[in-house]
Amino acid sequence: MHIAIDGPAGAGKSTIAKALAKRLGLTYLDTGAMYRAVGLKALRLGLELSDGAALKAMLQGTILRVERGKNGLDQRLFLDGEDVGSAIRSREVSLAASAVSAQRVVREWLVAMQQEIAKGQNIVMDGRDIGTKVLPQAEFKFFLTADDGIRAARRHLELREKGENIALETVLSELRRRDLQDSTRAESPLVRAEGATVVDSGDLTIDEVVELLLALMGRR
Repeated sequence: MHIAIDGPAGAGKSTIAKALAKRLGLTYLDTGAMYRAVGLKALRLGLELSDGAALKAMLQGTILRVERGKNGLDQRLFLDGEDVGSAIRSREVSLAASAVSAQRVVREWLVAMQQEIAKGQNIVMDGRDIGTKVLPQAEFKFFLTADDGIRAARRHLELREKGENIALETVLSELRRRDLQDSTRAESPLVRAEGATVVDSGDLTIDEVVELLLALMGRR
């Protein structure tokens, strides 16, 4: 079984996808973390994030490895041998991930890796092109969304909990910019996949969203 969950930043995709995978006993893959890792390396090297040629050269010498726990849920991400689970969660890396994800060479490199991981196993993936590019034949496709003000507030809380002191207005502005960039890029823009069910998480708790998805799948 393959389950694809797409949607904009701050919609709760990763949290809900992981919770859904746990309920169903499936493997979970956070594809957004993979783009963040590429963005992190590009930042560290001081590359121009829109320079496809430079990114291609970088990727040729990059080893990205996903290691999951025995339960198939806990995910550790290694970039050239370094566990970057914490390093990729900063605001700066988040913006870099959106920038590098617009480059075809990056998308092709990661999509191929994600499809290889999905082969021969039951999996839940979340991202922005899972239902359209990575797992177009997924049995279940969902497009998770919420009002941008709600999504910005969620992201603002996450950043504050990590010690990043930033104004809510700045977070909202950056989120809207990322929404625009993700939805208008030439390569795999953020769109609802054909056959995907739209789910608004704005007024729902995590458990309520998971229960709704299970009900839509007939697994409740």
